[in-house]
Amino acid sequence: MVLHIGLSDKKFINCSQIKPSNLLKTSPSNIKEKRIIGIDPGTNVLGYAVIEIENKKINLINLGVVKMGHLDSQANKLMRLFERVSKLIEVYEAGEMAVEAPFFGKNVQSMLKLGRAQGVALAAGFQQGLSVYEYSPKQIKLAVTGNGNASKEQVAGMVTHLTGTKINEKFLDATDALAVAICHHLKIGDGNLSKRQEGEKFKSWKEFAKSRGKI
Repeated sequence: MVLHIGLSDKKFINCSQIKPSNLLKTSPSNIKEKRIIGIDPGTNVLGYAVIEIENKKINLINLGVVKMGHLDSQANKLMRLFERVSKLIEVYEAGEMAVEAPFFGKNVQSMLKLGRAQGVALAAGFQQGLSVYEYSPKQIKLAVTGNGNASKEQVAGMVTHLTGTKINEKFLDATDALAVAICHHLKIGDGNLSKRQEGEKFKSWKEFAKSRGKI
């Protein structure tokens, strides 16, 4: 069963099997502790997940993908990405954002596009005043599965177990985003973590740029 969350673009897909009544709890009175939005950046497919932490329990509110492969230019893809991430933050009243950092591979063009997608997602979070955290793929896999080299399928299986929710296994970008959100919760909730183990936290573009030696 594929559910939509009420936005106009049908490329904006919810892929969890959750009743609609559980997807749209957006009023402040329903937020017991905090909500985290996890983002797995991409310019053709972006994965997202929103979780709520209630008495240390992880509740899955929504997850899905934004498909942009049908758009004809990088500019249009990035614009769509910004609009959709901004809308997710607004609709689900997320308080914190966790984003997967780009993986440094050999394909320079792919890395450049992925970096742009990450930057746009960060911009959406900064614009709405969120604290934004960045985690490497290895940090995420290690936090969620205990294995920094886990496969996407292993990550999907573990986040399904942790949330107790049946998720369509075809949407690995969405389960990756869920892993990012869960990783953030687990790391922030552990006061014994060293700075090296923690994700990087940014409150503004200035902080992000400074961390990259740009200013």
